Amino acid sequence: MEATNTIEIIGYSASVMVAISLMMKDIIWLRCLNFTGCTLFVIYGVYISAWPVAGMNAFVACINIYHLIKIYRTRSQPAVTA
Repeated sequence: MEATNTIEIIGYSASVMVAISLMMKDIIWLRCLNFTGCTLFVIYGVYISAWPVAGMNAFVACINIYHLIKIYRTRSQPAVTA
């Protein structure tokens, strides 16, 4: 019974993180919180053998990482002056 409660907490935490991420105005915070929620959903999906849940959230987590890397690379490039 204890494992069931733990996995339910992970599932609810994932839902809360994704919901909170969608309220962010700052795109970096949105991506980070959404990534965290997706990662928790992957753990949840694998544990309950819900492969579509795990797979889709793994894909969305990769999209979040891609965009975060893109944002940070753009910010770290020096400004071009003409």
